[in-house]
Amino acid sequence: MSKPQDRMVYQRKDEKWVNKRNDSERPSSVHDTQQDAIDAARNMLKNQGGGELIVKGLNSKIRSKDTIAPGKDPYPPKDKEH
Repeated sequence: MSKPQDRMVYQRKDEKWVNKRNDSERPSSVHDTQQDAIDAARNMLKNQGGGELIVKGLNSKIRSKDTIAPGKDPYPPKDKEH
């Protein structure tokens, strides 16, 4: 379940990439490239204490989800037993 401070990166109809906080109606920033939008979102999440970064691809489907520290990963990797 996403939280208000989590962020989403997606492409608008004008082909600009948006970095938007989930609880906001307006974008936090708009970029020419997806990577620039991802970098901005990652930076903002780090500064606000962590959270989930959701990136959508050109087809509007979720491409990736990443927990930015110090946020808590809802599905952390399992420790391998040796």
